[in-house]
This record gives sequence, C-alpha cells and structure tokens, in this order.
Amino acid sequence: MRPQLLPLTLLLTLLLLLTACTTAERSARRAERAMAIGEYAEAAALYQKAYRLTSIKEKEQRGRLAFLMGEAYRRYGYSSRALGAYRTAERYKYVDTLTYLRIGQMSLLKGDYKGAEKAFRQHIFHQPDNAAAAIGLQSAEHAVATRNAGSLYTVRLAGNFNSNRADYSPALLGTDKEQQLYFTSNRSAAAGNTLSGITGQKPGDLFVVRQDEKGRWKAPELIESLSSDNDEGTPAFSPDGKTMYLTVCTTHPEYPRMAEIWTSARTDASWGKPQALKLSADTLSNYAHPAPSPDGRWLYFVSDMPGGEGGLDLWRARIEGNNGVSGIENLGPSINTPGNEEFPTFRLDGTLFFSSDGREGLGGLDLYSAVLDSLSGVWNVEHLPAPLNSNGDDFGMTFDGTHPRGFFTSTRSTGGRGWDKLYEFSHPEVLLSVKGWVYEQDGYELPAALVHIIGSDGTNLKVPVKSDGSFEQPISPGVDYLFLATCPGYLNLPQHLRVDTLAAEQRVLQFPLPSLSIPVLVRNVFYEFDKADITPASSEALDRLTRLLNDNPHITIELAAHTDTRGSEAYNLALSQRRAESVVRYLTAHGIAPDRLTPKGYGEAQPKVVNRKLLETHPFLHEGDTLTDSLIARLPLAQQDSCHALNRRTEFRVLRTTYGLFDKQGNLRPDALKTAPSSKSTKKDEEDEEV
Repeated sequence: MRPQLLPLTLLLTLLLLLTACTTAERSARRAERAMAIGEYAEAAALYQKAYRLTSIKEKEQRGRLAFLMGEAYRRYGYSSRALGAYRTAERYKYVDTLTYLRIGQMSLLKGDYKGAEKAFRQHIFHQPDNAAAAIGLQSAEHAVATRNAGSLYTVRLAGNFNSNRADYSPALLGTDKEQQLYFTSNRSAAAGNTLSGITGQKPGDLFVVRQDEKGRWKAPELIESLSSDNDEGTPAFSPDGKTMYLTVCTTHPEYPRMAEIWTSARTDASWGKPQALKLSADTLSNYAHPAPSPDGRWLYFVSDMPGGEGGLDLWRARIEGNNGVSGIENLGPSINTPGNEEFPTFRLDGTLFFSSDGREGLGGLDLYSAVLDSLSGVWNVEHLPAPLNSNGDDFGMTFDGTHPRGFFTSTRSTGGRGWDKLYEFSHPEVLLSVKGWVYEQDGYELPAALVHIIGSDGTNLKVPVKSDGSFEQPISPGVDYLFLATCPGYLNLPQHLRVDTLAAEQRVLQFPLPSLSIPVLVRNVFYEFDKADITPASSEALDRLTRLLNDNPHITIELAAHTDTRGSEAYNLALSQRRAESVVRYLTAHGIAPDRLTPKGYGEAQPKVVNRKLLETHPFLHEGDTLTDSLIARLPLAQQDSCHALNRRTEFRVLRTTYGLFDKQGNLRPDALKTAPSSKSTKKDEEDEEV
C-alpha cells in the first residue's frame, strides 16, 4: 500500500509548534546565560520572549518563566514590571518559591502597604521562618505611621541636574562658592554608544556641576578623562580632595559582570586616568561604593565577599601610603543584615550613612545613620525619617560641609521604572521660624502664590513667596497659627500649626495646590478587575480627596472615570460611569454633600494627553501626545500596556467655586469664608495634576 500522507495544513501546524517550542527553549537558555553574567535587561527581554512562545496550556512552565522574568526586572530596578511578572506567576499558581515574598517587596516599592502585608502573610504561611518576609511584614504594618510621623526635613527634586535617564550617587567636593557636585548618569551625553545589558541603556559615566561667580549651579559636564565603555560611578573623595575613589563595572560577554574600586588623582583642575585599587586577592567578589572616612584612615566599601552577613555587606580597609589598603574587616551584624547594605557615605562629624533593604523601612532601600561606639565596637543605627525615606529606593547621601543639607538619590517619583533621580534635602538651622514651599501638585513651584498667616496672638500677615515658591517667617511660642496658601488658578490649602516650645527649631510646611482649570488625577484609585467595586487599597487616596473637599467647602467637582479602549465602546462607557458613581458613593459616605459631586464616565472617549511631568516616567513618549489607539499601536507591546494603564484613570475637575456662599436670594451669607478659591486661570493649564 502507498503510505498515507499527513494533510499539508496539519504538517505545517506541527512544524510551527515544534519551531515555537524550540525557540522558547532557546530563548530561556539564553536568558539564563544573561542572568548569570548580570545582563538583566537582556535576560528580561529573553524570558518575555520565551514566555510568549510557550503554549498557554503549559501552565507550570509559563508560571516559571513569568517568575524568572520578574527576577530579571527586579535586579535592574524595574519594580512595576517585576510586580506584574510575579503576579502572572501567581496566577499560574507558581507560588512554591519566592513568589509571594517578591510580590510583597515590589508592593512596598509601589507604596501599596496593604497589598504588601497580604503577600508577606501568604509567604509566611508557606515558609514561617523566613526572616526577609517577617521584616517585610513589619515594614508594611508600620509604614503608614512611620511616613506620617514626618520630620523637619524638606526634600525637593534637584531639577537642574536631572535628565530623562538615571542620575544618582551625588558627592559634594569643596566649600561655599567653590563647591562642585559630582554624580553618575547614563544620560545621552554619557560616553559610548553601546547599551548596557543590565539596564538596556547607556553605561553610566561621571558628571560634574560647578558654580558660577554668584554661587549658582551651572549645567552638568561629562568628565571625559574618567569615561570609558565601562560603567563608572559612585564617586567619593579623600579628605584633602586630591584623590577620587570610584566604582568601575567591567563587562565580558562570557563572564559575570564585576565591580571594582578605582582611584584617580587630581592635578590642578583635572582628574587623571583612573587606576584599579587592589583590595584583596579574591577576584571572584565585587567591590563597590567606596567611602573614605573623614579622618582619612579607613576606606569603607560594599562587597559580596565570603565572611559577611549575607547579600551585600559594608566592609572597611585601612588606607596605607601610595593609595594601598590593608586589614579588611566586616562591619559586623550591628550594621550588616542578611539583606543588602550599600552606598556608604560620611558627614564631617564621622556619622556613617548607608542604605539597606534588610531592615524595617518604608520600602526598597532605606537610608540609615550609624555612629560607632568606640568602647563596645557596636554601631548604633537609626532609620532616617520621612521625607528622606520613601516607598522607593533612597540612597547615596552627601552633605554640604557641616550644614544639615545636601543631596541624595531616590526612585520615589519614577513610577516603578527604576530611574534614579537626584534630590535636595535640608533641615532647619534657625530659631523658631516656619519655612514652607507652595507648588503645583505635580511638583513645580508657584512663584505667584501668597501665604496668609493668622495667629491666636493677633498675627494677620500676607506673605508672598519667592521665585522658587518658598517662604520663611518668624513665629512665636504658645501661639496657634493658621497658614492658608493661595494662588490664582489653584485650590486653597490650609495648614494648622501650634508652636509650644522654645527649643531651637524650624517648622516646615509644604503646600501642594491642585489646579482649578485642568483635570486633577486621583492617583492610586483601584477597582476590582472588570468591575466598578473600589478596592481597599484605594481608601488612602480617596481619604485625601475627602480632606481636600473639606478644606475647600465652596467647590463642586465632576468626578470622571476613564477606561482604555480594550472592550466595546458602549461597555467601557457604562463601566466608567459605574466606577465614577462608586467613588461618589465613597465620598458621600464620608460626609461630602451629594450636590457637590457629579459622577461622569467618559469610557474611552478622552485618552490621556502626555504632559511634561509624565516624561520622567515614560521617556518613550512626547509632550503633547494623545494616547490614541493609533499611537499606542506603533509602540512595543510592553509600552502599549503602560499607555493603556495611563488611559485607565480617575480624575476630578472643579465645576464651581461658589457653593454655599450665597443664600436663596443671591446674597452673600455672613458666615461664608473669605477664602474661596480663585477662579483665574494660569499659564500651565495644559498639564494634568495629581492628588
């Protein structure tokens, strides 16, 4: 008999399935190799490819690949994508490893403390003795109280220095008007064109910012003598300022990526070619983040060498002549944990600052200070308060001489993208005064603002802010103050302050004003999937909105809900209307009059318009873009998901500013407040705001 042939269509189908299977396995193997040598961005892309090529019927394999994809994203700081990948692994029931622990850690970085608490409890149920989960649970349970306790520190984005890429690890050199600020960046001006396998971006280089004759900061400049195809970063300086210590990360296509500490000598105003500093005969460990002590006797650094407490530890070595070192020692368990301790720096008084993810904190790397007890040899460690610490990674502090001010790095404003940004911080040094800033809800100063100050002692002042939106005013002990920040085109914001001490201190107030003329994004309002039910994680954001409405009793608002374009137009319109009504029900249940609230569902009819602020977290977009289907379709799939998420949003818009001001005859009520918000518009009415 003649052999029976398979139908052509069936044969082609089998060949395609075989090809997809082979390609998926090949991508997974390549991803494993990339992870092994530290090429995390490359590994994430390969795991994603393998995941997509794996049949949906292979649930266990897809769950495993999703988890490994999350690990790759986590290793290079892309926490939002890592969280999504871990949740996919959970959906495929891949939960017998570290899935719940990672979901908890990434939820902390997102600031979703309730979600983090739930995930850590789930992990502890499976692994009761896991120390990392126990610390994570403590962090999640206490984070809101720790954050709300606050401090006298003020923190602002260092806008003059930041780019649309990573900018981190600042280090000040010099004093007064001769100061220079060094930092690391992989901005477009960095040397070389090869992209890093770790981040998918250019390797980091060192930049410097100098001051002009008036003490104003100039534009950042690349330090060409220290630039190469490698990553250079985390600069630190000897006490005399003549030696720079820096981290250099070398890359080899077949071997793990290694970090080394190098030095560069300064001649006049330029830095010489860097040379490797040999710390140990151990060539299989990483050495990074150098920090010479203020007395010049010790070099502190970070390493994963054997003999530590686990993860990355802080170590130190005695500095010898000719830039040599000897006598390496671990700082011990009073500082180091089974987690990671990184980015050591010093104040001139000898206080050590570092970051850790192995202690209770607000999420990710948190900043800590440590003072060595010379008698016991034990470090006394303290967690730095908010707003220095946040739910993001916070690290790399540098101080302006003996002053309680300087710069540090944080990922708090980057929406889980992993872009490090430079921030300024300061702590008051004056007696009994109040200092504050008035700015837009998205972080830009409002130089046209006024602050009204009314005190129980009869004080009644109207203080204009400076060009940077700040103000400063002496205050008296034993007095209750009301501060009301106002600005044309923005809602008023009051704050109360009682001064009941004669201690030397300065009170700090911040006034983020929502706009009257443009939609204001209500961040962190979440709904059950494909439903209008508000999740418990939304209560914090909606409580803030409730307070805002109570502080501005004469406004009425439209509460708008928007969807993406996935689903039919009619369905999305109905869903958004139900979601807007859910938010209104929450607000009325918390005391807001129903006639001040108008729920409105727009469905997919009003896609998001990209503003300048959004470019910090979505650099692939352009200012003025409207996130329509046609624009989104031109983007890679991962960026498409991000844009769809931007379109799914809840906003409010002010409709009236005279609610309750007039009686039925149209006469001004005698008990009406005189602080109704201004309805004048501002020049920035093209940008969305956030609550």
